[in-house]
Amino acid sequence: MKNLLFLLGLLCVATASAQNAGSGSTSTPVPGTASTPAPTPDEVPLEYFRAAQMGKLAVPGAPGNGRYFPPVPADPKLPTLWLIGDSTVRNGTLGDGVGNMNQWGWGAPLTYYFDIKKVNVVNRAYGGTSARSFYEGFFWKNLQPQIKKGDFVILQFGANDNGGADLRGTGDETQEVTDRSGQPATLHTFGWYLKQFVKETRAQGGTCIICSLTPRKNWVDEQHFRRDNTTHAAWAAEAAKEVNAPFIDLYELIARKYESVGRAQVDLYYMPTPEVAAQTGGRPEGLHTGWDGAVVNAECVLSGLKALKDCPLAGMFSTRGKAVKPAPAECVANNAASGESADAVKSTAAKPADAAVKN
Repeated sequence: MKNLLFLLGLLCVATASAQNAGSGSTSTPVPGTASTPAPTPDEVPLEYFRAAQMGKLAVPGAPGNGRYFPPVPADPKLPTLWLIGDSTVRNGTLGDGVGNMNQWGWGAPLTYYFDIKKVNVVNRAYGGTSARSFYEGFFWKNLQPQIKKGDFVILQFGANDNGGADLRGTGDETQEVTDRSGQPATLHTFGWYLKQFVKETRAQGGTCIICSLTPRKNWVDEQHFRRDNTTHAAWAAEAAKEVNAPFIDLYELIARKYESVGRAQVDLYYMPTPEVAAQTGGRPEGLHTGWDGAVVNAECVLSGLKALKDCPLAGMFSTRGKAVKPAPAECVANNAASGESADAVKSTAAKPADAAVKN
C-alpha cells in the first residue's frame, strides 16, 4: 500500500511529462520505467523526495522572487549529502519539473540511490549559477555554516562559467572588474572557486567531491560524442588534484553512456525533444535533461562514487544504489581527500587518474 500511494503521488508530479509520452518523449519521474526500476522496500517516499528539492521556510536573501525555499536535512542527527551546482543538478525555481518543460537535474533522482535512514540528501543547486555566483552570493553563504562534521558536498559547475563569470584555469590570478550594479569586484579563476568550496567544506569537518560538468548534446558523428579537453571539465580535474579532493569525470562518463545508447535515444533524454520542439515551434534542448536523462546522469554520479577508493559514502547506498556498477577507474581520481596540501601528501596520496581528463 505504501508503494502504491508513492506511485500515485509521483504520478501527479509527473502529469506534464506523461502527457509528452505520446509525442516520442520517455521523460517521466515515475519509478518503473525502463530506465527507473520499480520501487524497492527502502524507496524514498514522495514527501522526502520533494523536501530534498525544496524546503518550507522562507530565508532572507534567497532568490526566486519568494518562490524558492532552500531545502534542509530531514534528520539533523544523520550526516548530510549536500549537492551544489547549476540547473543541470537542480532545474527550475521550484525544482519539480512541472511548468519548466519537464526538465530535471540529476540531483533529483540521485535521492533514490541513498538510504535515507543513513544519510540526508539535500539538493542546494540552483539554475543559472556559476561557481563564482554560487560562492559569492546567497547560496554558499547560507549553506557553508550548516555543514557539520561528517557531512559531504558534491559539486558540479561549468555550464554558466563562460562570458566573464570567472577567469580561465585554476591559478591564483585575479582581475578587477565592475559588476552589474556598478560596484568593483574581483574575478578569480574557475578552479580557484572550486578549491574554495573544498577548503571551506573541510573547515566545517565535511568531505567535498568535485564532478566535471555534464556535456551538452554535441555529436562529432552518429557514433561519437564530442569531447573538449581544454576547459571547465579539465580545470575541475586539475582543481581537485591541487587540493587532493576526490574527482568524478562526469562529463566523460555521460558521454560514454550516450555513445552506448545511440543518438536517437539521447534525443529523448533532453527536454524538449526534437519532435516536441518541432510541434511547438521551439528549439530542441541541448543542455537540460528530462527525467530519464537525469536518471542516466545520476547513475553516472553513483558509478563514479563507487569507483573511488575508500568511497566516503560507501555503506549509505539504497538497494537501487547498490545495484549500480562502479565506473571505469580512469574516469575518477582518488587524490588524497585528506584536507592537506598536495605537497604534504605526495608520498602517501593515491596517484590521480590523469587519463580521466578526456573532456
